[in-house]
Amino acid sequence: MRTGAGVEARLPIRSDMDLVWVRQHVRQAAAQLGFGLVAQTKLVTAASELARNTLVHGGGGHMEVEHVVQGSVDGLRLTFVDEGPGIPDLKLALSDGYTSGDGLGMGLGGSRRLVHEFVVDSTPGAGTSVRVTSWAGLPPRPREEV
Repeated sequence: MRTGAGVEARLPIRSDMDLVWVRQHVRQAAAQLGFGLVAQTKLVTAASELARNTLVHGGGGHMEVEHVVQGSVDGLRLTFVDEGPGIPDLKLALSDGYTSGDGLGMGLGGSRRLVHEFVVDSTPGAGTSVRVTSWAGLPPRPREEV
C-alpha cells in the first residue's frame, strides 16, 4: 500500500461546530476519491461518531485525514487523537450496547462495522487514537462473530 502526500488535513475537534466541519470534510474528500453515496454516508457516520467520542470522552483533540492507495483502489484513512483519560476496558467499549454516557452505545462498535479497517490504541491516563480506513468501491467489511 502506498499513501498519497501523507497527512492531507488536520482538523481540530474542540466544539460541536468542529464536528460539523469534520463531517463536511470527510464527505467532500470521499466524494473526490470516487466513493459512492452509500460508502460516503457510512464513512461520514463513522467519522461523526468517532469525532463526538474524541470531544465528549477525550476532552477534544484532532482528526487527521490521509489519502491512501492499495493497488488501483483509493481510500481514506482517518485518525482521531485525544489526550483524554483513555479507555480502561477496550473489549467492553467495543461491545454492542455499551455506553459510558447518555449515548446509544453504537460509537466504537458501530463505527468499526462501517469501515474496512479499524485500529484503536488507548492507554488509560494517556489518551486514545482511533484509525479507520475505507476503500472506494470495495464491498463492505464482513460481519464479525461476537
